[in-house]
Amino acid sequence: MTSSPDIALSVEGLEVIFSDASGVVHALSDLSFNLAANSFATLIGPSGSGKSTLLRVLAGLVPPTKGQFHFHNHHDRVGLVFQKPNLMPWRRVAENVSLPLELADVSKQEIDAQAHELIKLVGLEGFESAYPRDLSGGMAQRVAIARSLMHDPDILLLDEPFGSLDALTREVMGDELLHIWQAKRKTVLMVTHSISEAIYLSDKVFVLSHRPGKIVLELPVDLPRPRTPDMRYSPEFSSLAHTLRDELRG
Repeated sequence: MTSSPDIALSVEGLEVIFSDASGVVHALSDLSFNLAANSFATLIGPSGSGKSTLLRVLAGLVPPTKGQFHFHNHHDRVGLVFQKPNLMPWRRVAENVSLPLELADVSKQEIDAQAHELIKLVGLEGFESAYPRDLSGGMAQRVAIARSLMHDPDILLLDEPFGSLDALTREVMGDELLHIWQAKRKTVLMVTHSISEAIYLSDKVFVLSHRPGKIVLELPVDLPRPRTPDMRYSPEFSSLAHTLRDELRG
């Protein structure tokens, strides 16, 4: 693969086949796409179409059966946020956020400074000493996002991080995520089941088919940034939503 400063990630001919309790699963087939550097992209598709599997492959947790992918930045650091925050209940907010650098050979002074910056960025200043049990679902997910940014990843992978939140909190968290993305300018690839969320957040939406998942549509989202909640009611937004809905219905 050739390198390009405008491309953060290239995926070519990716196929994933694995076995689970129900037998052999053909999760992904001949998946190919490029992810623009510093862009925000979303993955949407039917349940079981391999969206989460793709993120796990890119995070190095699942080996591909065929094909390849290539990060164009020389660091190749990836952050991954799951649907559940997976915080350590015995560690306070600052300690949960600090964990990735504690596992590396980094000074406590540097860890504390970076943790404080990220806690402030995600809107949790003043909650550094709180335990996970004292946080709302949205606050806990903010901690998980801050933790994923601690080692300064080049690409941030989000596996439906707001799926367990109520609709109003989910919209608020979408705006918070855009604020974080605009501040850090990471390349983001996020799984969602929400058409509205996909359009509101994205520069491009990738639609996956039924299993085995392959990309059946790459939809550019040309809405201006910064995004505002009123955009959800615009004719342009509605047109994009109809396009995605029609594709998902097959």
